[in-house]
Amino acid sequence: MATEYDLVILGGGTGGYVAAIRASKLGLKTAIVEKRELGGTCLHRGCIPSKALLRSAEVFRQTKEADTFGIETEAPTLNFTKVQERKQGIIDTLHKGVQGLMKKGKIDVYEGFGRILGPSIFSPTAGTISVEMNNGEENEMLIPKNVLVATGSSPKTLPGLDVDGEYVMTSDEALSMEELPSSIIIVGGGVIGIEWASMLADFGVEVTVLEYLPTILPTEDKDISNEMLKQLKKKGVRIIIGAEVIPDTLEKAGGIQIKAKVDGKEETFEADRMLVSVGRSANVTNIGLENTDIVVDKGFIQTNSMYQTKESHIYAIGDVIGGMQLAHVASHEGIIAVEHMADQAPHPMNHEQVPTCIYSNPEVASVGLTEEQAKEHGYEIKVGKFPFQAIGKALVFGETDGFVKIIADKQSDDLLGVHMIGPHVTDMISEAGLAKVLDATPWEIAESIHPHPTLSEAIGEAAMAVDGNQIHG
Repeated sequence: MATEYDLVILGGGTGGYVAAIRASKLGLKTAIVEKRELGGTCLHRGCIPSKALLRSAEVFRQTKEADTFGIETEAPTLNFTKVQERKQGIIDTLHKGVQGLMKKGKIDVYEGFGRILGPSIFSPTAGTISVEMNNGEENEMLIPKNVLVATGSSPKTLPGLDVDGEYVMTSDEALSMEELPSSIIIVGGGVIGIEWASMLADFGVEVTVLEYLPTILPTEDKDISNEMLKQLKKKGVRIIIGAEVIPDTLEKAGGIQIKAKVDGKEETFEADRMLVSVGRSANVTNIGLENTDIVVDKGFIQTNSMYQTKESHIYAIGDVIGGMQLAHVASHEGIIAVEHMADQAPHPMNHEQVPTCIYSNPEVASVGLTEEQAKEHGYEIKVGKFPFQAIGKALVFGETDGFVKIIADKQSDDLLGVHMIGPHVTDMISEAGLAKVLDATPWEIAESIHPHPTLSEAIGEAAMAVDGNQIHG
């Protein structure tokens, strides 16, 4: 038996379920095929659980520093079992919410693994979906007018660094640790590696980061990367840049030992555990792409600006197409794809208007071009920078490290980029995102009155600093 739909979505992660809700609101009969849990990596193995752990780490660190606020307590004790229970409770609550949204939108959910079939008796074009049901029942056949591939990604590893879930982990396994190690080696100083380094250091774990490139957070503005390096070292994190890990030197014997080339010499590093954080690979295997004309390049599905593949009725979004592998990007891509299917004429996404966030301590948030990128684009720039140590609310919080940096075009005064590192900047970046969408100038940002005392005053001061007009610096 085959069931017809206007849209079938492969993958019920953030991008997939948001697309399904938008499709439902546009009147499209919609189904999601998901082999695991609705909410996908972000909800169950990424954004939400990692931020729950980061919050517990933050509270633990702040509690140890309570005497600086005039609050005397006995030395706090970390109960990691309760930390994990709290994390799971948050996941369960949000999971129920997503399930409720599917029911509200009358979106059918098939629990199983979906594959795209080629032209068949069901359809003259590729796109029929065969669902291998988790419960062992006979495969379901779904016949959609449109297909949306939103299968996401999985953690990469390095050849020779075999993940065993005990001594060598990716973020998937690390999120399920029953107890914290006393020490850990993190291979990779990108976003995920740095979030884990910050979190584990705040939990009291001895952390060593081995980064192959000459800087951590290589996609961020250099001033941000340098500040993060300084702040993590203040926490006691050992960071080795330019470190080429040699996988075949890995030894496991009650802990981890591995060698890496640093400045042309081999050095040995030891710890209880290892976390491999070297990026993510698109989930394109065994989903039937070979039955279509869809182009896969360097492991990612190729699409146009409306997220159509070479098969015009098959779309793809999120991590599976590469680019900015962020939950909020996948969601927006899903909305654009669905609106295009429904002839709504959506605007293409402008990636220079997409805010990015790193939830370490200190936090990082950015939108637009870095200083290096702006120069590469040929802009003559002017820069305003303002430290949190001059902001009253930061002093009240007891978190004064970091700054806001604003980059503008010297000729037109257009805003090119905003970069922040410091307290709660992930909650403040949307102001800069809106400014980018509205093509604002630093003067216009400064003209927006920032209430006192707030952390957001740093944005207004940095905007004024672009032309040397800052008040408190």
